[in-house]
Amino acid sequence: MAWYSNPPNSLHFKIKLLISQLKKFNLYYITTVVILCSLSYLFGIWQHPAKLFTPSNAITGPCTIPSINATSSPITTLDFTPHHSAEAEVSISAQSTFTQKNKYPVCDLKYSEYTPCEDTQRSLKFPRERLIYRERHCPDETEGKLKCRVPAPYGYKTPFPWPQSRDYAWYANVPHKWLTVEKGGQNWVRFKGERFSFPGGGTMFPRGANAYIDEIGKLINLKDGSVRTAIDTGCGVASWGGYLLSRNILPLSFAPKDTHEAQVQFALERGIPALIGILASNRLPYPSRAFDMAHCSRCLIPWGQYDGLYLIEVDRILRPGGYWILSGPPINWEAHWKGWQRAREDLKAEQDKIESIARSLCWKKLTQRNDLAIWQKPSNHIHCKINRKVFKFPQFCSAQDPDQAWYTKMDTCLTPLPEASEIREVAGGQLAKWPERLHAIPPRISSGSLNGITAETFRADSELWKKRVWYYKSLNNLLAQPGRYRNLLDMNAYLGGFAAALISDPVWVMNVVPVEAKFNTLGVVYERGLIGTYQNWCEAMSTYPRTYDFIHANSVFTLYDGRCEMEDILLEMDRILRPEGCVIFRDDIDVLVKIKDIIDEFDWDSRIVDHEDGPFQREKLLVAVKLYWTAPAPDSNQNQSSSN
Repeated sequence: MAWYSNPPNSLHFKIKLLISQLKKFNLYYITTVVILCSLSYLFGIWQHPAKLFTPSNAITGPCTIPSINATSSPITTLDFTPHHSAEAEVSISAQSTFTQKNKYPVCDLKYSEYTPCEDTQRSLKFPRERLIYRERHCPDETEGKLKCRVPAPYGYKTPFPWPQSRDYAWYANVPHKWLTVEKGGQNWVRFKGERFSFPGGGTMFPRGANAYIDEIGKLINLKDGSVRTAIDTGCGVASWGGYLLSRNILPLSFAPKDTHEAQVQFALERGIPALIGILASNRLPYPSRAFDMAHCSRCLIPWGQYDGLYLIEVDRILRPGGYWILSGPPINWEAHWKGWQRAREDLKAEQDKIESIARSLCWKKLTQRNDLAIWQKPSNHIHCKINRKVFKFPQFCSAQDPDQAWYTKMDTCLTPLPEASEIREVAGGQLAKWPERLHAIPPRISSGSLNGITAETFRADSELWKKRVWYYKSLNNLLAQPGRYRNLLDMNAYLGGFAAALISDPVWVMNVVPVEAKFNTLGVVYERGLIGTYQNWCEAMSTYPRTYDFIHANSVFTLYDGRCEMEDILLEMDRILRPEGCVIFRDDIDVLVKIKDIIDEFDWDSRIVDHEDGPFQREKLLVAVKLYWTAPAPDSNQNQSSSN
C-alpha cells in the first residue's frame, strides 16, 4: 500500500531523482575546474619563476607597477584608458624632412605649377577649332602619371587671411608679373615689394568692381536673397566674384589656362572660388538650373558663333528666372567702336546676333544701360514651347539628362525645364531666398526626383554634419580659428552638409560630387545656395597646385576601391593641398591604415582617431597635416627668368 501510494512515476519521485543527478554533475564539474585551474597556475609558475609576487615588490602606495624596461626601477602609474582606441591600431608617424623620402620623391621645380589635365605641351596635340586644345586633356596610360610630390616655390608663404587676401597676395606664391604689365592701365593687379595688390579694377569697370556691382544692383535686386549663386565666365583675376562675396552672393569663377598667366591662380590665392575651365566643346561641369546669375565682362567668348552653342550652355546652367549679364563688346558699340578698333557694322551685326539667339532661348532683355546689358531666363517653358512654331531653332533636347556634365558634349538644343502647369509657376520648384535657402528642403528632393532621398534624409544629414563638424574642430583647433583656413574642398559632398555646417565661418567650400557616386546630388548642393563641381578622382582636378587649405575626404577611398590606384589619388591631394594644410579622411579602419602607410612616405604628420560616436565604430578618422617645405633656394648663378 505504501508503494502504491507513492509510485515511481509520481511527480515527487521525479524531482528527487533529478536533484540526485544534479548533485553528482556539480561534484564532477567542480572537481574538473579545480584540477584545470591548479595545472594552469603551476604551469605559469614554471614558465615565469622570476616574476613571483613577493613582499619586496608589493604595491604599498598608489596603484603603481615597476617599469619593466627601466634599469633603475622607476615607478609608472597604471594606465586605465581603453587600449582599443584608434591610435593603438597603428603607430603614430614621426615628422620628417622631404629630403629623407625616396618612395615618392620631390618633382622637379618645373612642375611647381603643374596642372596635369591642362598641360600646355600636351594640349598642342588637340584641335585649335573652338579652342578644344584648351579643354581638359588628362595624361593617358602611355604617358603615365607623376609619382612625385609637387614642390612649392622657394619662399612660399601662408596666404594672407580673409578678407585681407582679397586685396593682397605674396609674390613668392605666384611669381608672375605679366599681368601687371599687360593690364597695368586697367587696375587688375599691381606689384610692389614682396606682394601683389588687387585694386578691384577690370577692363570694363575702371572705377572698381564694387562700383560696377553697384551699377548692376540698380538694374536687378542683389539684396533680397533671390540671387545667391553666380558664375563668372572668363573671370580674369576674379575681382567681380571677390566683391560679390561681401554681399552674401557666392560666385564660381573660371578662366582657361592661357597666355593671361595665372588668372585663376591669382583668384585662388585671393581666397575666391575658382577653377580652370573654358567654353569649348564640352559642357561646363555643373548641373542644370545651378546659378542665379551668369556674368561676362569682356570675357572674349564668341557668343554669336556656332549656332549660339555657348549661350545655349549658359541657359542650361541658369535657374528659371536667372540673369545673364554682358558688358564689353559689342554692348554700347556706338560709344566704343573706335577704341575697340573695330568696324561699326561688325559690332552691330555681332550684337544683333546675340539678341536673336537670346530671343530664340525665350530670354527677355530687361535693360541695357551704358555698358551693361541684362537678360532674364523665363520661369518656365510654357510659352517657349508654343513659340517653337516661330523659332524653328533651337529645338528642345529629347532623351537627355540635363545634369550630366562630365565630358559631355554640348549640343545645339534647348534644355527643357521641368513641366509647369501655369504661367507663373517656377519650373522645378520655387527656391527660398538666402539664407533660408540653406536649410529649406531643396526642390529636387521635395519633388521626389532623387529616388531614395527624402525630406527626412535631408534633415537628418544636416544634423549629422553639425555634430561631425563640431567634432572636427575639437580635433583640429585651426579649423576652429576664424581666418586660419579659407579654401576648403569636400571630395564627396553628397547633400552639402559639411559645407552647410561651416556657413558661419569665413570659408568657402568646393563641393565635389564624384561622377561614380550613387546619387547625382550636385543639383541639391546648388539649390541650397552652395557651389561645387563634378569630378572623377582617378583624374587630376582642374586647379593649380596649393589651391586648398583643408580637404575633407569622406569615404572617397571606399568609393574608388578597384577603380584606380590609391597612391594616385593621394598624390593629387598632395598636389592641391597647401603647405601646412590639413586633411581629414573618414573611412573604414582597414582603408585608413592603407592610406596612412602611403602618406607616411609624404611630408605629412598623421594620426588615426576614433569616430565621434566612440571607439567601437569601424569607421575612424585619419587627421593629417602637410608639413611646410619648399623647393630649395635657386643657385646664386641662376637668374629668375622662370619667375617673370
